[in-house]
Amino acid sequence: MKLHNMIAFSSLLAIAAACGSKEKSTDSGENIAAETTVERFADIQILRFEVPSWNKLSLKQKELVYYLAQAGLAGRDINYDQNNRFNLEIRRALEAIHEKYTGDKTSANWKKFDTWSKQVFFSNGIHHHYSMDKIKPTFGKSYFNQLMKSVEHNLSPEALEAIFNPNLEKKRKVKDPNVDMIVASANNFYGEGVTQKMVEDFYKGKSDPNDPTPIELGLNSTLILKNGKLVEEVWKSGGKYGQAIDQIIFWLRKAVKVAENDQQAKALKTLIEYYKTGSLKKWDEYNVLWSTATKGDIDYINGFIEVYGDAMGKRASYESIVQINDFEASKRMSLLAKNAQWFEDNSPLLPEHKKKKVVGVSYKVVEAASESGDAAPSTPIGVNLPNNNWIREIHGSKSVSLGNIIEAYNKAGGPALTEEFANDQEEIDRANKYGALAGKMHTALHEVIGHASGQINPGVGQPAETLLNYASTLEEARADLVGLYYIMDQKMVDLGLIESLEVGKAEYDGYIRNGLMTQLQRLELGQNLEEEHMQNRQLVSAWVFEKGQKDKVIEKIVRNGKTYYDIKDYNKLRTLFGELLREIQRIKSEGDYKAGKNLVETYGVKVDPKVHAEVLKRVKPLNIAPYNGFVYPVFVPVMDSKGKITDIKLENKQGFIEQMLHYGKNNSFLY
Repeated sequence: MKLHNMIAFSSLLAIAAACGSKEKSTDSGENIAAETTVERFADIQILRFEVPSWNKLSLKQKELVYYLAQAGLAGRDINYDQNNRFNLEIRRALEAIHEKYTGDKTSANWKKFDTWSKQVFFSNGIHHHYSMDKIKPTFGKSYFNQLMKSVEHNLSPEALEAIFNPNLEKKRKVKDPNVDMIVASANNFYGEGVTQKMVEDFYKGKSDPNDPTPIELGLNSTLILKNGKLVEEVWKSGGKYGQAIDQIIFWLRKAVKVAENDQQAKALKTLIEYYKTGSLKKWDEYNVLWSTATKGDIDYINGFIEVYGDAMGKRASYESIVQINDFEASKRMSLLAKNAQWFEDNSPLLPEHKKKKVVGVSYKVVEAASESGDAAPSTPIGVNLPNNNWIREIHGSKSVSLGNIIEAYNKAGGPALTEEFANDQEEIDRANKYGALAGKMHTALHEVIGHASGQINPGVGQPAETLLNYASTLEEARADLVGLYYIMDQKMVDLGLIESLEVGKAEYDGYIRNGLMTQLQRLELGQNLEEEHMQNRQLVSAWVFEKGQKDKVIEKIVRNGKTYYDIKDYNKLRTLFGELLREIQRIKSEGDYKAGKNLVETYGVKVDPKVHAEVLKRVKPLNIAPYNGFVYPVFVPVMDSKGKITDIKLENKQGFIEQMLHYGKNNSFLY
């Protein structure tokens, strides 16, 4: 499980929208939305973002961003294939239809196909990017076959069944301890015939809990059965995904030549060596170099990093983000990183679970310039890496907040959800005034302080080995709780990061509303929570609500048939957040699987069907898209007569399908 975490952008939508976060502008809301919003389909809104610092970069820096972006896009196919074995074949059929079909595009069937295909492109495959349920086509198989025939394209019978047979490829990742999670999951991290017990047995004994520098076992391979034995197919040059990885290496080599400094160049060279060898020791060596290479205005994320897609929390999805430093915003927010030791020393953790020395936490606000793989089109708004716990403890970590992504959301967002679910006008006014800042500060505290806090007891081993499929949910809850605990601390005011504790109250209001109610808009009626961030938020909210009943910390109110939650005592609620934080850190530090499982299963999984039905009924008239994603700038090199780059332009005019087809033509390397 990652000890870093990416807070999904769709997660911010619910938190920030529930807080009514919308930064003020001199333009009207209607004009801002029109400029930012590209289109809306199904439960998704597509936005644009700006890169204000682009023209402040030197030519060499622009080249670096361009090469890193191309390296990121070169691995796009990998994420599709990781998500499901039929995804690439299906995607190419959709590309062919959108490129070549000249028939009636006004019919009901075409509109249904158009919406479904956009959902598939958005999710990097046939399963919903968040719920991981299969995206069900509302048109028939015969119509799809007609479309393919008209553009002279064929799809294998197996891939066709994967689309239309409701009993096949049902869910990309299944997190249910009562079933074989490997067999039930439709992702492509494990080969045919591999079972959960096989996976558990394969890795049992491979890790040494006393090893001070353990690798992340299974991070970059597919586990398959070969001649009756389990074998790891490593993702590397000359191995699985080798054609795409060779292209990643090609562009990374170009990036090395224009690196801003020797540290950056050395890290890039080591990343290339990792891709060539597939060695997880080399991956750790790279992460040490990358996490300590803090100079320069350009940074990036590239690799197999986050393990959310694997029910066992071992195998990582491919992703890439290329980012440019936002100088003024980073200067303000670096105060958090500088005070990391104070936060650790004053946390409610048990003394033996606190770090004696928090090292190397860097924090920057950045502008995203390019994203790919699991980071796009649905993007994070905050990142803290690396994930390997020993590297974080010894060498430190990097935290970033994607400021231009957050800004794009704020321009497109609105207060409707707050007005519907807030208990009273005081809550609404507080959200309108402080909600945007509250969301940003909680994200920063989550990433910079939360994931960097606490330590594992000697000899316990890594959470992926001790807490298994509950590790990610518990880590996200732990980081959220750190943020919640400190956003109501006077230290935040003293540092000048917030103007008053009213900001903390706004975050508490929005977090409880979201954890107990508004996030349920993303689920179909009758579903339980399986996605880690959603489990985490309900776990935290439901636990503090229950534990605060005696002192009436949070009151549940039913008025005119509608449910509201009213926080009666913010200070007592903060104390409860601290108590839960202490317990979850204990679980992580001691590797207490039983206690971790009990917390998640008791508070973070089951959904009250009456509350769920009420939320869906109340949200429907608001017509709010639960999920947001982006179209990205296209880099256009300007060449002189000798073929030398003299400038690189950014163009951001593509529509969503136009961009998907552009990527398919220019950035597809797996066949």
